[in-house]
Amino acid sequence: MKKIQRIAAFLAAAALALTACSGQNGGTSSQPETSYRAEQQAYLDKVDVDYSYELTKKLTEFKTNEKLGYRTAGSEAEIAAGEMLKEEMEKIGLQNVTKDAITLDTWTFEKADLTFQAADGQEKTAVLGGYHTNFDTQGPREYTVVYAGRGTAADLEPLDVTGKLVLVDINQSEDWWINYPAYQAHLKGAAAVLAMQDGGYAEISPDALNAQDVCGPADAPAFSISQTDAGALKEAIAASENGEITVTFDAKSEVELDGTSYNIVGMIPGKDPDAMVIVSAHYDAYFDGFQDDSAAIALMMGIAKGLVDSGYQPEKTLVFCAMAAEEWGMTNTRYDWSTGAYKQVFEAHPEWAGKVIANINFEMPALSIGDTDSIRTSYELKRFMEGFLPTIPTVEGVFPGGVEIIVPTQTWSDDFSISIAGIPASVNALRGDFSSSIYHSQFDNEDTYSREAFLFHHYMYGLMVMEYDHCAVSPLDFSARFAALGDSVDKEIFAAYKVDSEALLAAVSAASEAAKAAGDKVFEVNASYADALHQGDEAKAQEILDGSSALGDGVLATFKLAQDDLVRLTWEDSSIFPHQHAQNNLANLKGAIASLEAGNGQAALDEYLYGVDNNWYAYDFDKETFTYFTDYVLNQPADRLMWGAGRVVGHEDLFDVIHAVQDKAGTEGADYTEEIAALKAAEARQAQLLDRLVQEEIASLEELAAQLNGLAA
Repeated sequence: MKKIQRIAAFLAAAALALTACSGQNGGTSSQPETSYRAEQQAYLDKVDVDYSYELTKKLTEFKTNEKLGYRTAGSEAEIAAGEMLKEEMEKIGLQNVTKDAITLDTWTFEKADLTFQAADGQEKTAVLGGYHTNFDTQGPREYTVVYAGRGTAADLEPLDVTGKLVLVDINQSEDWWINYPAYQAHLKGAAAVLAMQDGGYAEISPDALNAQDVCGPADAPAFSISQTDAGALKEAIAASENGEITVTFDAKSEVELDGTSYNIVGMIPGKDPDAMVIVSAHYDAYFDGFQDDSAAIALMMGIAKGLVDSGYQPEKTLVFCAMAAEEWGMTNTRYDWSTGAYKQVFEAHPEWAGKVIANINFEMPALSIGDTDSIRTSYELKRFMEGFLPTIPTVEGVFPGGVEIIVPTQTWSDDFSISIAGIPASVNALRGDFSSSIYHSQFDNEDTYSREAFLFHHYMYGLMVMEYDHCAVSPLDFSARFAALGDSVDKEIFAAYKVDSEALLAAVSAASEAAKAAGDKVFEVNASYADALHQGDEAKAQEILDGSSALGDGVLATFKLAQDDLVRLTWEDSSIFPHQHAQNNLANLKGAIASLEAGNGQAALDEYLYGVDNNWYAYDFDKETFTYFTDYVLNQPADRLMWGAGRVVGHEDLFDVIHAVQDKAGTEGADYTEEIAALKAAEARQAQLLDRLVQEEIASLEELAAQLNGLAA
């Protein structure tokens, strides 16, 4: 009864609301006709969240490590899971089901069991988690374990770690990523690193294991150990006579270069085969991966099943894509995740760009954390989302605060790779403390399941698919992107370095005017098209569709240009506008210089120097390690960097300056003349870079404005 009441309430709301394609802030539409509301109701009636839940559990049965799970890139478990999903797509009625082969660096993590004598004399076996690295003991083998604190160069300096297992504490949220201590130990001849999460991730329990992408070479191996087991190891080491103990390690983790996995694709063919809506999720996983991302695959499949079972006949071809290798897939690159998605849209199906009006991507959708749900989306889809969200049905007991829209897409999920290919994308955004407590741990299991959240997302995203399907052209409005670009300009920094902020802001203003006019045109066309469909006037709908072909092609081409020219990445992998790279560096260089001129080296270290590019790693690791992970971003082929290729603007190497300041800080009357000179030279380079980036942005904005004006004409 409650479900019926919720659907009735939704239908009443939908009858009063504008459709998302008609949009708010532009466009007109009569209310949706009964036929469309009937199609929506038919879908809602056919949603079977229990089917999706059972599919989630079934997917977690595919694993490479019998004790822990792991459905890793290109492994037998991932291949078998893909075969199951292919069969399931066919079973629920999807058509043209295919396996798209992708090339990647495969990983199979079979086991990692560490046996040792605890301080109390009892034998203890610790089950360890793995990272995407090579390590095979070929059966149980004895090793020596030493404890190296946080795994920094200073921590390792006094230790002989050759051929040994090195236990380290790490907080990947607050300090550094696993590749730095793993590689630092590797350079000193260590056999492998055993990493204990000291906060940041896996905070749910001292028994929690945690693993992330390793971002390093396969021959610098690492494993994850819980706080409980690491504590027992530390006690045994402390009780030993020489600060180390002998253990038996039985581990097998294998990486193979240039292997194969498969993205699984099924379709509901539409009347227009050249226009598509893509729904996606990834089917690889750490541990059981109940939320990340088994439930997301099941949500995608549940939506597909609901649409097929309801008899919905789409205008566009609806594509459902189970992506392989999101959590990893490429060794020895900073950008080693989202491999499956990147390969799908750049290699397997580059022709999708220009045909796909939108991608809806899923991550961890069966969670109920907090009062508010979130969607992270491309800037250009924000207006569409604002028009769509008021029309969705609510589910009692979940997300009473509604749904928040967050922009733009970011690199930590597949939708970023899809976006930069030229396909506007969104993802259900993670909220709350899941990322710091349960994410990528063995506690990501069915205990986290919220049926209400899962049902809500089946409702919302199934209806979103239908809304996109009733758009003549991709419902893009570039206003939000240009507004964000304008807001990102630090006029004080521009003025300090004599860079013309007014010229940039004038270009932003002109582009914004063009964006509004083009956006209004897009939403007016979509409103007319949706009206014709809802009124059953197929001839008029086809006439509008045919007449808007150039507009549809143009708006997606403009989106791709914006992605190419205006999306760059920080050294922390966050999406920024190009000028923000130099702008940020100049703010920090300016502060560091002022601190050193005042004789305060510690302030320069604590407040400024760490904020320039990736120089925070220079504080704790040696130059070889620092240089290695800098060069592999700047000097690797694009096919290894994938979605990160060319998006980091440059690098200021302050390693020597930082170490010199570290040596002098705290010394009364320290002379920082040389360090100040080096920083001023960097400042001059960054000022020139800022000026160049701004000129390039102005040129890009002018080209974008011209294209948008052409669309609005």
